[in-house]
Amino acid sequence: MAKTSNNPKASIHTKEQMTAHGFRSAGNTFLNERGFDPDVIEAMLGHKEENEVRRAYNRATYWKKRVELMQARADLLDQFRLLT
Repeated sequence: MAKTSNNPKASIHTKEQMTAHGFRSAGNTFLNERGFDPDVIEAMLGHKEENEVRRAYNRATYWKKRVELMQARADLLDQFRLLT
């Protein structure tokens, strides 16, 4: 499982406090809404496959798709930056 920090000092403070888990949740929602492969999203988040049989046989890293997924997210963040 991926390690994240919910240290309040590391959080970004806006009207509502944002935690590391909140960033992960927002990213997951963004990627799912745009039709990215859920297996790739879960791999990116470092989640372990719940199905034991599938976990034993699926050794895919989804590297190329993970790069595409992260570029899409980076492009969105660039768009947000241009709005400020």
